[in-house]
Amino acid sequence: MQAALLGLAAFAVFATHDVIIKLLGSSYSAIQILFFGALLSFPIITVILMRDAQPGTLRPKHPGWIALRSLSGSFAALGAFYAFSVLPLAQVYAILFAAPLLITLLAIPILGETVRLRRGMAVLAGLCGVIVVLRPGGTDFGLGHAAALVSAVTGALNSIVVRKIGAEERTVVMILYPMMTNFVLMGIALPFVYRPVPLVDFGLMAIVSAMVLVAMALLIMAYQRGEAVMVAPMQYSQILWAALFGALFFDEYPDTATFIGAGIIILSGLYILRREAGSDASSNQPVLRTRTRVGLPAGPRVGSFMKRTRKDDA
Repeated sequence: MQAALLGLAAFAVFATHDVIIKLLGSSYSAIQILFFGALLSFPIITVILMRDAQPGTLRPKHPGWIALRSLSGSFAALGAFYAFSVLPLAQVYAILFAAPLLITLLAIPILGETVRLRRGMAVLAGLCGVIVVLRPGGTDFGLGHAAALVSAVTGALNSIVVRKIGAEERTVVMILYPMMTNFVLMGIALPFVYRPVPLVDFGLMAIVSAMVLVAMALLIMAYQRGEAVMVAPMQYSQILWAALFGALFFDEYPDTATFIGAGIIILSGLYILRREAGSDASSNQPVLRTRTRVGLPAGPRVGSFMKRTRKDDA
């Protein structure tokens, strides 16, 4: 129960974080928000990294995989931030919820995972749910929808890469390279989209950075107190926060198709989690061991810190 409640609290913080992103997105580019988010995260993340006593250098053992993780993490965050700024919250969440389905698919070629008929059917049903949300031909497919899909795909890829190399790379390497990549890429693009930032908005960007760390801390405590199968499903509570916050702050009222599609995706994701929890269903448990929400700025990951508490890597 403690694990589930802490998981709910973590994803409530994430949902509030996304509301602020949406508010800022009405005035600033997602690139600018990400850049300042990375910049304001540096002091706290640096202190965390300084506590890493694991011996070794900052040279990655798997430079290619680290590069892929760094780039995919940056594009996942950029896509999610842009989607939040132009689409209803509930619709973005419904698309991002497809990440576990994509993780299951990507685990086949990258991790050598065997996906049998039941999980395969669950993935197919979930992807049909995505189609219901997008409603091809029934609504305008815009850049925001494409950005959310890119975020789901690259976020899933990022999670699989972490799952593949997380046990072999130092925590500091797993955090530092993606964080620097995000900072550099957004910094290069910043002059093309920059707008002056009043002190109030700068404070909101600082709050965004702090909320990611608070949510991560809550997730770490959740996973320390309970099994992943109890914590992971709590991410789907964000659809409820999206409906509430969307109505309160943005006059958003998702249509029936969005909720139906989201329901299909959520049920598929829950079934995959249940199957992975079975002793003979999965040798890798790629979805269960993906412990950070898709669409966060590249850099710190819950799994990296869990290694320091002698838990399984994610």
